[in-house]
Amino acid sequence: MQTVAFWILAVAAVGFGAAVFAVDSMARATFALLASFLCVGIELLLLDLDYLGVLVVLMMIMEMLVMAVFMIMYMMNPGGLMPMTMVHNNRGAVVISVAVFAAMAAGIFLTPWPHRRGAVPRDPTFSVGQAIMGPKMLVMMVIGIAILATMIASVVLATDRGRYDRPRGRDGGGA
Repeated sequence: MQTVAFWILAVAAVGFGAAVFAVDSMARATFALLASFLCVGIELLLLDLDYLGVLVVLMMIMEMLVMAVFMIMYMMNPGGLMPMTMVHNNRGAVVISVAVFAAMAAGIFLTPWPHRRGAVPRDPTFSVGQAIMGPKMLVMMVIGIAILATMIASVVLATDRGRYDRPRGRDGGGA
């Protein structure tokens, strides 16, 4: 059952990824890309890579929603009311895509993959984190929180409106 779900999600991820280039709206393309990333995140969860799966799902939801908000605010045609194309130099893009796909597929089948040595670690996610970060994992977690706080503070400080959408300052509507 898990294998069937994996392949259904894999096909859906590729389908939604292709839809990014087939729809005529940046907003629709954003949500198609979100759906593709969600399929990949769920696949990671199926592979028992819980941390990476949840991380991909949460990051992609937030990233794509922020992107959609900025598109609606700043783009001339965010809803696709006027026809538009998402691909430039269509012929060249197809040639390059087919060549890259063929090279990657050939690499998969022609590479002499190494055989496993040793036993599978009890917690593969922890082992990967230790291999990449080593003893600096705590530092990176603190830096991540500091970066998030900086982003929130910069957004708060960038607006001249108060809580009730009144300019702050002389009229007593804020600090």
